[in-house]
Amino acid sequence: MRYLGLDLGSKTLGVALSDERGILANSLKVIRHNEEYEKLVLEVSKLVDDYKIEAIVLGLPKNMNNTLGPKGNLSLEFKSLLEEKIHIPVYLQDERLSTVSAHNVLIAGGMSRKKRKNVVDSVAATIILQTFLDKEN
Repeated sequence: MRYLGLDLGSKTLGVALSDERGILANSLKVIRHNEEYEKLVLEVSKLVDDYKIEAIVLGLPKNMNNTLGPKGNLSLEFKSLLEEKIHIPVYLQDERLSTVSAHNVLIAGGMSRKKRKNVVDSVAATIILQTFLDKEN
């Protein structure tokens, strides 16, 4: 089963892709969206078709006390949009500290601050997706 991992940010959407067996997640791309969520869903739909995706894993940002804030609520709304337009399962994955972890991985790899800015969201999506895949397997 092939999954698409998504990390919804305020200006970008980090995208990751699993292998065909649903075991390993890999960074795919970052999509800039300027809060045009309907247009963003169309771009995700194209990725679903191109890569024959069977399910989506969307990061759910929670506060450290396990409550949802504005970004968490936005993710829930985006999940509903995806399900309405794409018609495949959309799973939520707690994404607390995924961006921090992504930055740490990129820093450990010696990537400059400027380059990190361009890929951190797709790496965060990879961490979100891999966490989900590890839990499922």
